[in-house]
Amino acid sequence: MANWKEVKDLFSSTQQRLYDIERANIKGPITPEFNGMIIKKTNTEALNQIRQHFLDEYFNSFDRNVIIYYSGFLRIKKDIDDLFVGDNDMNGFMSAICSIDKTKGVDLFLHTPGGSISAAEAIVNYLRSIFGDNIRVIIPQIAMSAGTMIACCGKEIVMGKQSSLGPTDPQLRGLPAHGVIEEFDQAMDEVLKDHDKILLWREIISKYHPTFLGDCKKAIKLSSDLVVNWLETGMFAHEKDSHKISKKIVTKYFNNHSQSKTHDRHFNYTTCKSFGLKIVDMESDPKWQDLILSIHHSTMLTIIVLNALKVIQSQKNDPWISTIS
Repeated sequence: MANWKEVKDLFSSTQQRLYDIERANIKGPITPEFNGMIIKKTNTEALNQIRQHFLDEYFNSFDRNVIIYYSGFLRIKKDIDDLFVGDNDMNGFMSAICSIDKTKGVDLFLHTPGGSISAAEAIVNYLRSIFGDNIRVIIPQIAMSAGTMIACCGKEIVMGKQSSLGPTDPQLRGLPAHGVIEEFDQAMDEVLKDHDKILLWREIISKYHPTFLGDCKKAIKLSSDLVVNWLETGMFAHEKDSHKISKKIVTKYFNNHSQSKTHDRHFNYTTCKSFGLKIVDMESDPKWQDLILSIHHSTMLTIIVLNALKVIQSQKNDPWISTIS
């Protein structure tokens, strides 16, 4: 059931069945407004049933906990906090992890544009306090920026031909921290060579608040230190040169603005493997791939139908879903 059309068809038939049951239990006429309420209710119930079915099947097939952590950023093109990795997501993770068997480890499904570095750090610390090093991260489609940082906390990363990670170079006030530093260095160099250019650069540099340059440097160091530490203590924990390997991956590839050129650069399966990451091929097991994509499509359908900003859920507990009010 990995096919998008098949998941949509399953949703349509399930929703119609639930709708017919709901209508059959109502006596008397139904206003258009009330009918709309029934449709909304049965839409939600149908989506929950389908997603739960695939989560249960995944758990029963591989005997591993599964948590989905999804953002609606591809669907909802707005600057809404809940679309990004943030501190409020901890509530969703707490709900998802409650009552599950922690000894079985976890497969974390990630689909996010990124967000707060500090929130990502808190999520990783929480997951590791529960599951230790028994964390595997699955990227059905995209995990960028702070999402890529979270992906690097696992013992391995599962990707398909369609999957992408991205640079972890931090953004401050919507600006690339590396780019700000490069621009400042360029200004210093040009002014030293030609003092007449000081007026031009003063107009540009004056737009930054007094501590902005320092904040950029600190953000770059923090994001690098975190990912190096997570790789060193997770993915490469048993490697002889774990720190050296981890630092090279971060400083040469993930947190190197001059190399990646743009913050939304997509690194596919082959590229990530060439970086030295332990990447597992999603296509190596057809049943595994089928279940991964079935979970992905059913969650993406939830985002589309419900206008969901964020979906967090495990196979054991009810979903934590935030929507546009």
